[in-house]
Amino acid sequence: MVKRIVVGAHYGLKDWLAQRITAVVMFVYTLILGGTLIMGPSLTQAGWRSLLSGTFMRVASFLFVVSLCYHAWVGVRDIWMDYIQPVGIRLAMHTLTLLALIGCAGWAIQILWRL
Repeated sequence: MVKRIVVGAHYGLKDWLAQRITAVVMFVYTLILGGTLIMGPSLTQAGWRSLLSGTFMRVASFLFVVSLCYHAWVGVRDIWMDYIQPVGIRLAMHTLTLLALIGCAGWAIQILWRL
């Protein structure tokens, strides 16, 4: 006897929605940063420092980094689930990916709030 696993109609909706929301957040940040760079200071170290010293840009950059990491996590996790069949290797790849993304996010946040 074969048991069928029945899932709800919203299977995968959360991940699909998370991908779209994080993409919109990153797009809006890109527009804000692009407009600020076109209208704002020159691209020197002092210019970048003054641009990112304001609370708005720090918070916007923080949201961008968090959105980027979550967006990457959902995408790469789905790739590992689709193409890596042995459960142990898949778990190891999930763990390594998660640790790498947390490390990159921590590093970016440290840079943002150190300015």
